[in-house]
Amino acid sequence: MQAQPVSFTEVTTSGLESSPVADALAGLRANEARYFSTKYRHVFATVPAAEAPATRAWVEEILRSEREIVPTSPALEVSVNDVEGILWVHVFYASGLAVNVLWTRAEGGKRAVGFKLSEGMEVPPELAAFRFARQRSKLTGEIRGSFFVIKGEHPLPEEA
Repeated sequence: MQAQPVSFTEVTTSGLESSPVADALAGLRANEARYFSTKYRHVFATVPAAEAPATRAWVEEILRSEREIVPTSPALEVSVNDVEGILWVHVFYASGLAVNVLWTRAEGGKRAVGFKLSEGMEVPPELAAFRFARQRSKLTGEIRGSFFVIKGEHPLPEEA
């Protein structure tokens, strides 16, 4: 798997072209890249979702088993970032949805799923029960986000 670094200085829709909100999704992806660069001095990179099937399946199994959520949009890209003992896995969907799993490797550490909605997309029916906070980003306009805490155990995929 050859991951492609994501630039937050030159936002590009490469890999996201099939999304109806490709520009906003690219901005959201760049916003994540800026966060990892600023907070961890880490390069955020993605691979096509087809190249990380076990990682994508792990995220989707957590969604299904924890909250009975099944994404209805095709996954476009996956990003795996292991920084400071925390595994961060992102899946970017064609609808404009970005799902991230924060998984502290140490026992008893924080484990949660975050959702971010690209500007211009409706809240997907499978996420209608969540309340979304709003934030502004120079890279993508408005981002709506929500999360839930993971309660169960979910063995990490070999790709991670």
